[in-house]
Amino acid sequence: MSILEINNCPGTLAEGFNTYSKTCLKKVFHGKKVYHLLPYNSPATSLEAFKLFEENQKRISISGVQEKFSMLMEKNKLRLLGKGEKGTYILKPIPKVGRRLDQMPANEHLTMQIAKQVFGIETAENALIFFKDGEPAYITKRFDVNVDGTKRHMEDFATLAGRIPQTHGTDYKYTGNYFELFELMKQHLPAYKLEALKLFKLIVFNYLCSNGDAHFKNFSILETDYGDFRLSPAYDLLNSRIHIEDNTFALSDGLVPRKEAQGNVRRQFFCLGELAGFTKAQVTKQLNNMTCESKKVEKLIEASFLNDRTKRSYLQMYQARLNRLLKE
Repeated sequence: MSILEINNCPGTLAEGFNTYSKTCLKKVFHGKKVYHLLPYNSPATSLEAFKLFEENQKRISISGVQEKFSMLMEKNKLRLLGKGEKGTYILKPIPKVGRRLDQMPANEHLTMQIAKQVFGIETAENALIFFKDGEPAYITKRFDVNVDGTKRHMEDFATLAGRIPQTHGTDYKYTGNYFELFELMKQHLPAYKLEALKLFKLIVFNYLCSNGDAHFKNFSILETDYGDFRLSPAYDLLNSRIHIEDNTFALSDGLVPRKEAQGNVRRQFFCLGELAGFTKAQVTKQLNNMTCESKKVEKLIEASFLNDRTKRSYLQMYQARLNRLLKE
């Protein structure tokens, strides 16, 4: 895609912008006039850029399979870290594994925007950004780093559960079921009832948007200003089915323990809600709220930076999941 073809804000997807809108600049870049072009070529197309980014990877401690690079903002420009510097942004270029690789940055950006704009899910602030040669990348602002550079304590649910490869095997973050996340929240979060509803909503969203990679490390708790913990903003949301043939749910046993898993997916969500301590009315309200926004979802898909073929795939997958969730 040519960088000259931009007609929507690469952050909010609002129409009528050929770069970032003021809304995006305020939320993602602290109001600074950041341009949507990075001062680097893609590491996939330039040997010089590859060496720069390879050096940067030594300075980032964020886990995950996809390549990630740490960046900071200097005045109104984003750049890679120097020695001893701490990053405030994470950059994810086109990955090397999967189908339709060039669509992954736009996929993650779209999915995060749907979560936030349509369903009111708190997410990491994010945008699309482009290398000098036009290749897209996904960029997100770190929510575990304060404005003054100090870090907020953050723990993913695999860590909370004491799961590591040495004790739980290579699939340590994929075994079990989603009810286990609620049990961990009861142990670590004082405002369980409020935070549990947020988690339930996020799990429903992952189902609707075919995110089959919502494993234990893709949920976290975050330290608050008062020293206690809450559910962190959502991160790493994307329609994984576009890129790989994965399972409906990332966790091996699905939503609930196997002995409890009866009926269709809607009934299993009711079962999950009951086990988590919600009333039937609360679950009904959550599911109703998550299944009445198809027009807004469709509008954002159309406004996204996905190509036409992938837009159709994304919409078809969403509609199929929506129809299944509506079945009594």
